[in-house]
Amino acid sequence: MRINRSQCPLVSILDILGDKWSLVIIRDLFLGKKTFTEFMKSPEKFASNILSNRLELLINSGLLKVTKLPNDKKTKLYYLTDKGIDLYPIVYEMMYWSKRNLNQKFNSLGVQFFKESKNVIASEFIKNTQSDYINFRNSFLSI
Repeated sequence: MRINRSQCPLVSILDILGDKWSLVIIRDLFLGKKTFTEFMKSPEKFASNILSNRLELLINSGLLKVTKLPNDKKTKLYYLTDKGIDLYPIVYEMMYWSKRNLNQKFNSLGVQFFKESKNVIASEFIKNTQSDYINFRNSFLSI
């Protein structure tokens, strides 16, 4: 059980997501990554100890779970819980805030995100992304 250092709702979520690495993991999970090796290949270049620490934090916070495939007991598969999936509107809004307020070019992940979400009502895009992730999660959990 986590002990929060504050009763403030903002500080409470920052205790879990207040560093860039936790949000990158959340983003990568929505992009279909599910193994430690896949996370290590993120363009942001995780250090393995930081990745291990953040995965543990997200699991202990109830945002992720981990399982192993029946035919491969060595590879851990990480996936978002419903509580973790509920973070997608925050990720979406943070990415659009960056587009509106930062004068910079984005990498291929950002370009693809903005291309796919262009001309789609935000609430529909968010709902569809969450639904797609649930279907993806269920597909490998049912093996």
